[in-house]
Amino acid sequence: MISIEPKEVSPVKLQGYLQSSVGPRPIAFASTVDKDGNPNLSPFSFFNVFSTNPPILIFSPSRRVRDNTVKHTLLNAEATREVVINVVNFDIVQQASLSSTEYADGVNEFLKSGLTQVPSDLVKPYRVAESPVQFECKVNEIISLGNEGGAGNLIICEVLKMHISEEILDDSGAIDQYKIDLVSRMGGNWYSRANRGLFEVPKPLTTLGIGVDRIPNFIRESPVFDGNDLGMLGNVESLPTSEEIDIFVKENFAVKGVLSSADEENVHQKAKEYLEQQDAISAWKVLLAKRV
Repeated sequence: MISIEPKEVSPVKLQGYLQSSVGPRPIAFASTVDKDGNPNLSPFSFFNVFSTNPPILIFSPSRRVRDNTVKHTLLNAEATREVVINVVNFDIVQQASLSSTEYADGVNEFLKSGLTQVPSDLVKPYRVAESPVQFECKVNEIISLGNEGGAGNLIICEVLKMHISEEILDDSGAIDQYKIDLVSRMGGNWYSRANRGLFEVPKPLTTLGIGVDRIPNFIRESPVFDGNDLGMLGNVESLPTSEEIDIFVKENFAVKGVLSSADEENVHQKAKEYLEQQDAISAWKVLLAKRV
């Protein structure tokens, strides 16, 4: 067994040890607005419920380890003292991951992730329509845990109103744990699906995904693709070039056969096969092959 004192390792390495050993961690999909009303949306895995009466949720936007900057969520919570915490289930996990991309200030992560913003009843931040449970909260207190990169900021939230989708309820009106299909964070790119087990979602760190808003309508409106598919397609840094697409098609006889079909749905189904293999670039090549 190795023994480590926190000050002996870099914050990045320490963060890796902590996040890989303390899990699975539930995800707070936090929606905030800035002082001008501009929306922001980002997931946080330092999160849990801590009290029933009053109902208290706490999540922690940490200072970035790499450059010691703070996140828009923290700044917005300080400015408005309001937040909506949306739970993340498997149906929106790819879009939630995409929303964690470090887009510039003022960029609407609802649009980038392809999720639907709906007005709250008691607070200014929007709710995520696709989330099965949404908590409208006021911020009671924010506790800074340090000034160095990696230091957390505990945002103590009191639930003012809950919204629960009827689709996840059982016959008695309780939340069915299979139907809600929650996901949680592990270490690295790993997640845990409550009723299935581990799966991996590549996390956008150093690059900016193009976003679901940049996906053409013929793809976004296809009945073949769900939110997770769109999240993966939106998480690429750039689209393949016409030369890359031509080479890909020439080297893949199965793709050639599908592209010769007049049925666009067959093309979309082939692209979905690549998405199921976590290969978004090949999926894009299939989808764009007839349009370059």
